[in-house]
Amino acid sequence: MSTTVKDMLATYPADLGDVDRKKLTRCIEECIACAQACTACADACLSEGMVGDLTKCIRTDMDCADICNATASVLSRHTGYDANVTRAMLTACATACRACADECSSHASMHEHCRLCAETCHSCEQACNELLQALG
Repeated sequence: MSTTVKDMLATYPADLGDVDRKKLTRCIEECIACAQACTACADACLSEGMVGDLTKCIRTDMDCADICNATASVLSRHTGYDANVTRAMLTACATACRACADECSSHASMHEHCRLCAETCHSCEQACNELLQALG
C-alpha cells in the first residue's frame, strides 16, 4: 500500500544517502499519528468530569504532540541535512513519547482515550529508536 509519506520520499530529486527509507517512512507516519492521538487525548481529557485530576496528562499529551509534529517536520526535510539535529529530535521525541505513554497508561483503566494514546506513543517511541539505531 502506498502512503503520502512514502510517495513524497520517492519523489525527492536528490540522493537521500544511506538512510533506511522504510524506517524513515514509518517514523514520520508514527510521529504524525502520535501527534494526532495526543491532541485528541488532551481534548478528551478536557471533557472529562475530573479534568483537574488529568492536568499532568493533558500537559504531557500537548508536549508530546508538539514534539512529534516537529520531529515529523524535521524528518521530512532533506536539503542541508544535519544528522546531529535529526538524532537530537529523535531522542527528544522518543523521550516525550515514553513520558506520555507512562502518564496515559496510569489513566488507561478509566479512560479509553488514554489507553489508545499510550499505545500510539509506545509505537512512536519504538519507531524513533529504530530509526536512531539505523542512523548510527
